[in-house]
Amino acid sequence: MNDEFYMNLAIDEAWKYQFLTYPNPAVGCVILDKNKQILSIQAHKKAGLAHAELEAIKEALKKLNPNLDIPDEPNKAHEFILKNHSNLLKDGIAYVSLEPCSHQGKTPPCVELFTGLKFKKVFIAALDNTKAGGGFEILKNKGISKHSTLCEERAKDLLKPFYKWQRGEAFKLFKLALSLNGSALGKDISSKESRIYAHKIRSVIDLLVIGGRTMRMDRPILDARLVDGKAPNLCILSHKSLESFDKNISAFCIKGRNYYDHIPKDTKFMMFEGGENFLKSFKNDMDAFLIFSNSRFTAEKSLSLDLNFKAIYRGELGGDSYGIYELQK
Repeated sequence: MNDEFYMNLAIDEAWKYQFLTYPNPAVGCVILDKNKQILSIQAHKKAGLAHAELEAIKEALKKLNPNLDIPDEPNKAHEFILKNHSNLLKDGIAYVSLEPCSHQGKTPPCVELFTGLKFKKVFIAALDNTKAGGGFEILKNKGISKHSTLCEERAKDLLKPFYKWQRGEAFKLFKLALSLNGSALGKDISSKESRIYAHKIRSVIDLLVIGGRTMRMDRPILDARLVDGKAPNLCILSHKSLESFDKNISAFCIKGRNYYDHIPKDTKFMMFEGGENFLKSFKNDMDAFLIFSNSRFTAEKSLSLDLNFKAIYRGELGGDSYGIYELQK
């Protein structure tokens, strides 16, 4: 088990929360003790919550001293750890998919934890080119930081949405659920766990985009009820006006939701949901595709599109396989 192995564990953990940390990056962290035993594998889970490094250090310290009562709030946890770590992680090793932050934002600078707890090595996969960057140089000057390009290609794949948001550009994700034989037709094609993940994404995006035919035929609600989240604003792309739709359709009955017949210019994160025709129309505009596949053959017609995808991540959710793909153009 070499350095690449541990870094891949950190990156894989971060992928589980891809898109859910918007507008923050998805980041993973693995902590080893001085004997190279794994103490924790954690990730940043949501904007405003603890960064991956703090989550991993908290778990590692609790494993070494179960009596430590570390606060949940990130700023308080950071302060508590710096005062009460008792050198438990001295000479420890960390693997972080993105350069630890060096500034105080909603959460404290993670680089202080590695210096304050006297880590021996901190391996970094990708550098941060935002105002939070600089952690690598701080650690390097203290003789701690190592290999700033370890598993860099995988880490940069993970960071693609974040890079676009940082440039002020929109990231467009297409979500599609399929049967094992490639049909997008039918109800509840994906597992509950897959639908929960999709609802988590809906709860953080700026805009959900669907076609007029889906609205008329399926009469969906398109909310984030499975995670008690905020229903996303809705854009309906149709040849017909918004006024022509039946306002008794569930999606129109959600308080606080805004409706559009076009994509607003200030939208930075949007998800498209639809079937074959919608995919065919917008495939070349997408940055990534989230595709769920269940384990059932159905009698429904399979997609007839000829598309070549590159998988940048694959996982499993409740019996479904799913992947995040890019279109090979």
